[in-house]
Amino acid sequence: MAGHNKWSKVKHIKARVDVIRGKVFSKCAHEIAIAARDGGGDPTMNPRLRAAIDGAKAVSMPKDNIERAIKKGTGELGGEAIQEVSYEGYGPQGIAFLIEAATDNLNRTAADIRSIFTKGGGSVATPGSVAYQFDRKGEITLPAEALGEDEVMEAAILAGADDVRSDEEGHILLTAPTELYAVSSALRESGHEPASEKLVSIPQNPTVIDDLEQAKQVLKLYEKLDEHPDTMNVFTNFEVSDDVLATLDA
Repeated sequence: MAGHNKWSKVKHIKARVDVIRGKVFSKCAHEIAIAARDGGGDPTMNPRLRAAIDGAKAVSMPKDNIERAIKKGTGELGGEAIQEVSYEGYGPQGIAFLIEAATDNLNRTAADIRSIFTKGGGSVATPGSVAYQFDRKGEITLPAEALGEDEVMEAAILAGADDVRSDEEGHILLTAPTELYAVSSALRESGHEPASEKLVSIPQNPTVIDDLEQAKQVLKLYEKLDEHPDTMNVFTNFEVSDDVLATLDA
C-alpha cells in the first residue's frame, strides 16, 4: 500500500494560491452548494454533503459560510443555480488537464477556460479525450506529525482505505469514491482528524518534465486555470523532475 506522493512536487505552486483564504472558502462553498443541490441540504442523509462540510471545517471555514452555501445549493437564497461542469484540455508538450468548475454562467466560464488554454499554449479537448487517463479516488490527508508511516498504515487498513502515500509533507489515504466519507469517519472515531478530504482524479501515467522552460510554461497554465474564480479543482498528469524543482525553488 505504501508509496510516495510525487504530485506533492507541484503542490507548492498550488499552495501559493490556496493560502488566500477566500479562494479556499470559495472552493468549499461551491462543493457544498453542488452537494446540497444534488442530494438535499441534510448532511445526515447526504454523504457527499457531509464530506464537503467536513472538508470546509478542516480549513476553518466559518459556520455561517457553510450554512449559506447549503442554502445556495438548495435554492433557498434564490438567484442563478450553480452548475457543475468539467473541461478537458492539453497544455504544452501534450500535458493533460482536467478542470472541475462550478458556475452560474456556463457560456462565460467555457469562454474563459478556452482563452486560458489558448494563451497558455494549449487547447480545449473534446469531452472524454482526457478524463480516461485519470482514476477517480477519494483522498484523505493526515499531517506528517500526526502519525508515523507504520501507524498510518495500520490506521488506514483498519479504516478501510485502499492505499497510503507518505512523504515529508504528510500522509495521503486513497479510497474508492463511494467510501470517502466512511473511511474519514472511521479515522475520526479512532482519534485521527483528517486535514482534508475530497474526491480527486489521479493520472494513470504521469509525465515527468525535466526542462526548466517547459516546466515554467506548464506551471503557469496550471496556475491560471486554478486561479479562475469558478475553478474547484485542476488535475493534470505532469510531474517536475527533482533538478528542475530545485531550480524553481531556488
